[in-house]
Amino acid sequence: MPAISASAPGKVILFGEHAVVYGQPAIAVPVNQVRARAIVSARPDRPRGWVSLQAPDIGLESSLEELPADNPLSLAISGVFKATNISRIPAMVIRITSTIPIAAGLGSGAAVSVAIIRALSEFLGQPLPDEQVSILAYEVEKLHHGTPSGIDNTVITYEKPVYYVRTPEGEAGQVDRFNVAKPFTILIGDSGVPSPTAVTVGDVRSAWQEKGILYERLFASTGAIVNQARGAIENGDIAALGPLMDENQDLLVKMGVSSAELDHLVRAARQAGAYGAKLSGGGRGGNMIALVPRETAEQIADALISAGATNTIVTEVKN
Repeated sequence: MPAISASAPGKVILFGEHAVVYGQPAIAVPVNQVRARAIVSARPDRPRGWVSLQAPDIGLESSLEELPADNPLSLAISGVFKATNISRIPAMVIRITSTIPIAAGLGSGAAVSVAIIRALSEFLGQPLPDEQVSILAYEVEKLHHGTPSGIDNTVITYEKPVYYVRTPEGEAGQVDRFNVAKPFTILIGDSGVPSPTAVTVGDVRSAWQEKGILYERLFASTGAIVNQARGAIENGDIAALGPLMDENQDLLVKMGVSSAELDHLVRAARQAGAYGAKLSGGGRGGNMIALVPRETAEQIADALISAGATNTIVTEVKN
């Protein structure tokens, strides 16, 4: 049996993080410059049910049975076994690699889950449809983020820009893959500070419970920005996106999820010629993004490195 390989991209949220957990829309796009990959190989010399995992990026080499049931890799694999209703599991090795930075808001956990689910289900002869891949990856996201919005697994599964609204039950959600009338360039800058997404999501929930009226207004204002941004993207009005990014960042600051490092990089991007900039993801670390002219993207990236960014990625958003 030949080895089966599958990969999945990173992602950034353009607009709407945190508010999306509370029923507001968000827009996210894949980042194909970084990817997670899973390779599943048969081991006919081993007994049925023997599953070995290799994840050299995190120094993991273990059998599946040695991993706790709530390990994210274990949960992704067991989810596939259950979904495919496989009773006689062939012996195999699953090798996982990734170029997506961990805890940086780029969706590394969801990308690993999607890659595993795709490769393993195909190896078992029952490749799963996108909707089911996303649902299984969402279950793993609950371990990473506590009460995830569902946007990471969605955009990474479909590998297209998505407009996403979480359902009241918080499961699959409403997904619209919309038209990007005119491609535009996004610069991603890594603050070098790990982003504690589960912590920030929990802190925002606590603040919402304590100051409900204020936070509902912040979330509603964010949702209005997301809808304006979708309209601008669909109409090719890219110039409108910069000010909308800046407005979204102001709201995220008021939610308490920015940081000195992110604020500094946002200012540096704007001063270097970005049309607009904001944090992306959970906040308090991880990445910020900037809407930039394609022809000066590298110069603005250099300015971010000079301002303390540990890494930059230039990506183009298109259909």
